[in-house]
Amino acid sequence: MPRILIIKTSSLGDVVHMLPAVHDAAQQRKDLTIDWLVEENFQEVPSWSAYINDVIPVAIRRWRQSLFSSKTRQEIRLLKQRLQSTEYDMVVDTQGLLKSAILTRWVKAKQGIWGYDKSSIREPLASYFYQHRAKVSRKIHAIERNRQLLAQALDYSLDNMSLNYGVEMEQFSNVPENLPKSYIVALHGTSKIDKEWSIDAWQQLIEAMSVINVYVLFPWGNQREKERVEFLTKQSSNAIMLAKSSLSELAAIISKAQAVIGMDTGLMHIAAALNKQGLGLYPVTEPFLTGVLTAGNTNLIENISANKTQDIQSIINKMLVLLN
Repeated sequence: MPRILIIKTSSLGDVVHMLPAVHDAAQQRKDLTIDWLVEENFQEVPSWSAYINDVIPVAIRRWRQSLFSSKTRQEIRLLKQRLQSTEYDMVVDTQGLLKSAILTRWVKAKQGIWGYDKSSIREPLASYFYQHRAKVSRKIHAIERNRQLLAQALDYSLDNMSLNYGVEMEQFSNVPENLPKSYIVALHGTSKIDKEWSIDAWQQLIEAMSVINVYVLFPWGNQREKERVEFLTKQSSNAIMLAKSSLSELAAIISKAQAVIGMDTGLMHIAAALNKQGLGLYPVTEPFLTGVLTAGNTNLIENISANKTQDIQSIINKMLVLLN
C-alpha cells in the first residue's frame, strides 16, 4: 500500500486549500495512505478529512521564538525521529518555501521528493531540494495549484473531477446548545488592520440583521479582536460574542449558520470547506488567486473585491437576499 507524506504547514487558509487535492488523490488511488505534516495550531484541519491517516504537528512558528533552548532542540529531535521512523514512498511539499523544503530532508522517501519547479514556486531556491519538479501556473487559484501538483506527483488526471473538500460533516454536530435559532457568523478578524471592515460597517450590518430577527455571532482570537467584539455586543443585543473556541468548535458553529460574512481570513476558507453561503470581503487584496471557493460548480460565497467593499448598503442588501 503506497504511503505518502504531504507537507503543507501553514497558514490556516493554505492548509484548508490543500483538502481538495487530498480528496482527489483518495478518489484516484484507493490504496493510498496519506500522512500530513502541519503547524501545530492548524492540526485540527487535516483531521477533518476522511482520507488522512496520520497528522504530524510541527512547531516552526513557536520554535523561532526560542530556537536555541533545550526544549526546542528536544522537540526538533523528537520530530526528526518520528519522521524517520516511517519510510514513505513519496513526499510532496505543497508549501513551496525554504522552511518546508528543509523539512523534506528529515524524511525517507523511496521515490523521492516532489514539489514545484523554480518557475512555479514562491521561493525558487526551495525547488533544488526536490528530485521531482512539477510545472504549475502561478496564475491559477491556490486550490487548483495544489490539485495539479498532487495529480502530477501521483500520475492521475483531474478531468471531470469537481472541487470537493472531502470534509466529514458528521463530526461538526456538537454545536453549543445556547446558540440562537437563526444566526450568521461574522468573521471580522484579519492578520492586517488594512484588511478590516470598519466598526460602523459592522454596526450597520447588525442593525439590518436585527430587523429580520437574525443574530450576528462574532468569534475572536486575540485581544484586538476581543475588544472590537466587546464594543459591538454592548451596542446591540442582536450581536453575540462567542467564547474562545478551537477550530473544530468554531467549524461546528459555522456549519449551522444561515450564512457567513467575513474578511480576507483563513476562517472564511473553513466556511467554504463546509459549503456555506455568504460574502467574502477583500478591502486590499484581490480574490482571484486566493479567494474563497466552495465545492462543486457554483460558488456559494461571493468574493467582493477592494473597490466594492466600502459600499456597505450594497453588501447588506446582498446578505438580506441570501437570507430571504
